[in-house]
Amino acid sequence: MKKLLTFAFILLTGAVLSACGSASADGSDEITIGYFPNINHVAGMVAEEKDLYSETLPDGTEVNYKYFPDGSAFMTAIETGEIEGGLVGPGPAMNHFASGAEVHIVAAGSKGGTVIMARNDSGIETPEDLAGKTFISPRVGCTHDVQFEAMMKDEYGLTSDRVDGEMKHVTGKPATYASMFETEKVDAATVPEPWASVIEEDGSGKVLVDTPDVAYGETLPAAVFVTSQELAENDPDKVQNIVDAHVKATEFIQNNPEEAKEIAIKKIKEITDQELSKSVIDNAWERIEFSYEVDEQVLQDFIDSSYDLGFLDEQQDLEGLVNKSFIE
Repeated sequence: MKKLLTFAFILLTGAVLSACGSASADGSDEITIGYFPNINHVAGMVAEEKDLYSETLPDGTEVNYKYFPDGSAFMTAIETGEIEGGLVGPGPAMNHFASGAEVHIVAAGSKGGTVIMARNDSGIETPEDLAGKTFISPRVGCTHDVQFEAMMKDEYGLTSDRVDGEMKHVTGKPATYASMFETEKVDAATVPEPWASVIEEDGSGKVLVDTPDVAYGETLPAAVFVTSQELAENDPDKVQNIVDAHVKATEFIQNNPEEAKEIAIKKIKEITDQELSKSVIDNAWERIEFSYEVDEQVLQDFIDSSYDLGFLDEQQDLEGLVNKSFIE
């Protein structure tokens, strides 16, 4: 099964692929799967490396892979039919659903992996010290941003300058956080793995709040598998085949952690041109649980926090977002 590797890290440009279930040049069926080069998305890497979709999709199906820099770009690709499914953080999936996007979360990918880091020599020893400091997150209102800001507001009474609070907020790619610590451009970061472990290993920062103590740290899916409601309704067999491959990838990670780590190292280097050490991956792995099971109530609690923080204009009911029929 031919794999067309589309490096979408720089800009999501080029010809937009046809909508769900398009035909390739030779008339065979074609799908595109998306994911991020994050360790929470290892199921995507394993499925690609092991060619697991060839075991579940009909013979002759052509599988393409597209790599995304952020959740907004991924969700736009789902909504436009540029990709049929893939892994994304729960924050973008919920926010787009709340805004009217007809999407389904059909499985989880992993849980945990968010760490709050402080730059060495920043003067930050406890979360209370973040008043007046600058923190960075991948994107305004993303999963890691909401986890951090919910914890800070609920437990320490501190908010960001989005709502006239005491902490200054900037955004940037997690792979750059270590260098931003080294150049003293930011004081703290809410960091998805493996980038927290990169900071730990290079010594530019320290753990301020570890995964279990971050809001929703061990219960919220760090990655969810998303597809469009249209595809789920019009071609449920295809969605079942896609989800079956994702489940196989997750079970492979559970049963073969060392091989899965090597795959993660290889794929992250291919996509980002950054090679992570085995010690970084080992450390990051300890903060993550790989599971395809998804809990609707945790997602509802999380989006309630997003509303409370002002990321959403209206309180949202997520009924209809999660469709567990493909994993039951």
